[in-house]
Amino acid sequence: MSSPSIQWYPGHIAKAERSLKEQLKRVDVVLEIRDARIPLATDHPDVDSWIGDKARVLVLNRVDMISPQARQTWQAWFKAQGQTIYFTNAKQGKGVQALLRAAQNAGKAMNDRRKSRGMRPRPVRAVVIGFPNVGKSALINRLLKRKVVASERRAGVTRQLRWVRISDEIEMLDAPGIIPLKLNDQAAALKLAICDDIGNASYDTQRVAAAFVDLIKDLDGHDGDYGDAIASRYNTPLAASTGEPHTGETYLTVLAQRHNDDLERTAHQLLNDFRKGHLGNLVLELPPDQPIDAAPSTSMELLT
Repeated sequence: MSSPSIQWYPGHIAKAERSLKEQLKRVDVVLEIRDARIPLATDHPDVDSWIGDKARVLVLNRVDMISPQARQTWQAWFKAQGQTIYFTNAKQGKGVQALLRAAQNAGKAMNDRRKSRGMRPRPVRAVVIGFPNVGKSALINRLLKRKVVASERRAGVTRQLRWVRISDEIEMLDAPGIIPLKLNDQAAALKLAICDDIGNASYDTQRVAAAFVDLIKDLDGHDGDYGDAIASRYNTPLAASTGEPHTGETYLTVLAQRHNDDLERTAHQLLNDFRKGHLGNLVLELPPDQPIDAAPSTSMELLT
């Protein structure tokens, strides 16, 4: 089975991107949301040029789906790049109030300028941007304490930009997921598919599931025994009885035996088990040149 080729750029994203660029002129603060399991794969290459010198708050959402060791490692790596990271779990609301305070503080300079000109303060305008399905709408709903914008566990739900007033101090613009016109980095595109951060029409589920197993084997030992987590879940070791390691393709075939050799059903189950956290806290990316088992020993306070 060859490596999957993944490309996805539906028309609604192209339209939303044009609208987003226009709205950015009115925005004081940019909240960039990334998937904590794949912080680099969910780094849009054009965001820097779009936002220029506007205040930015960088957020890694789904922190509940990675290990404490991975959180420490990524925090240390981003700090070394001169960036402060906010970790959130939009599903449970963890970290969202600290994120709100960060957005308000980042927009304070705008009202300071207005005050110096004899103008009244106005609510800080923040936009929430990121790849599809990284939790942007879920964060806004958590801040409002009610479901105001559509939020589901699949890519492409939000299709239009919408302003939402969070409080007298801040307004937020919920934007559809943005994705590069062409996914040149296919290793990153694969991770987007595994994490469900891209439309499922863009990839072959069986190929992605097999590639997921191969990726897990490569990461095994860095942040826990990934292979053991999968083997335990399905009571099926990642090696054949001869001791020869399974490829992702052969492992998928073995697992399919419990589903009457239905490879498609097996592939969906494997990916959904990962996406729902049934395989444990498996991070799919490591900071460049920094193995995750070398994470700092100092504790990190998870924002509440």
